[in-house]
Amino acid sequence: MSLERFTNQAFSSWMSEEGPDSDIVLSSRIRLARNLNEFKFPTLYTNEEAEAVIGTMKDRLNSGTVPEIGKLVLLKMDEIQPLQKRVLVEKHLISPHLAEHSSHGACLLSENEEVSIMVNEEDHIRIQCLFPGFQLTEALSMANHIDDWLEEDVNYAFDEKYGYLTSCPTNAGTGLRASVMMHLPALVLTQQMNRIIPAINQLGLVVRGIYGEGSEALGNIFQISNQTTLGKSEEDIVEDLKSVVSQLISRERSAREALAKTSNIQLEDRVFRSYGILTNSRIIETKEAANCLSDVRLGIDMGYIKNISRTILNELLILTQPGFLQQYAGGPLRVNERDIRRAALIRERFMMETQ
Repeated sequence: MSLERFTNQAFSSWMSEEGPDSDIVLSSRIRLARNLNEFKFPTLYTNEEAEAVIGTMKDRLNSGTVPEIGKLVLLKMDEIQPLQKRVLVEKHLISPHLAEHSSHGACLLSENEEVSIMVNEEDHIRIQCLFPGFQLTEALSMANHIDDWLEEDVNYAFDEKYGYLTSCPTNAGTGLRASVMMHLPALVLTQQMNRIIPAINQLGLVVRGIYGEGSEALGNIFQISNQTTLGKSEEDIVEDLKSVVSQLISRERSAREALAKTSNIQLEDRVFRSYGILTNSRIIETKEAANCLSDVRLGIDMGYIKNISRTILNELLILTQPGFLQQYAGGPLRVNERDIRRAALIRERFMMETQ
């Protein structure tokens, strides 16, 4: 399996499949941070040590496939072009940090792209499992399965008191980051998100944008994740997050029902205006496209728009990112050229849906 298989194909399973509560929860992600006991942390090691870490992972990979997951493909960051790295970031297969700062990093990817093991990011190993819909428990089970498989042949840096040792102290303990990506347009339209976000933060959780820390909540999509990794079990961390997400799902559905009762014609008008922009524009910027796609997705979920798959939001949010647009164009594009190509791609995608 080649690099091109991952960069040319836009759709991962979490984008093209539906899971539980997928009208609101787009994806569930579990990430486990681990370090190898015999090497310094990535912030301190030499290039030779970084290559030795990759060699250790390569040896483990060559020892056989991961049961129930299959073959993993090793991609080295120093062998990948910047545009291809950007595409992998846009598909949520690697982190921006690995793409931008880890010249001696690597990534192991499963064929269905549900599993990504980043090597030499902030930690030696970061296991990521990404599932469609609200499936945190299932994602945790898979991540633990991979963790056990790796630990059969490697020694982790672990302390009886502090748990798994990590480059950043905020990841020590379980090394677990659990997150869900949620589409919350009704809570934004009813101006409830500004009150909800501080309340979530007080519970030890954090609300971020679509690409994690420092990113913007494009298209009313928010990532909700844990901040605490020490002092709780993995299961407790996931259950706490699940509880908050379940409440958000309930509040979003209530907000949608309220909008349908009090502002139905205004909401329907908003949805179809956005649909008209997307299906007729000849030039459109990333932010406008994301906002219009959010409106259309809401219209699909509420039954205003028929015969269009709700996964179109997931797909087009990735397809219309700068990296993918330039990948399809075969090279760099100026901003205006990207906006023109983005509009054309969106029109073509909607035309496919309605034929």
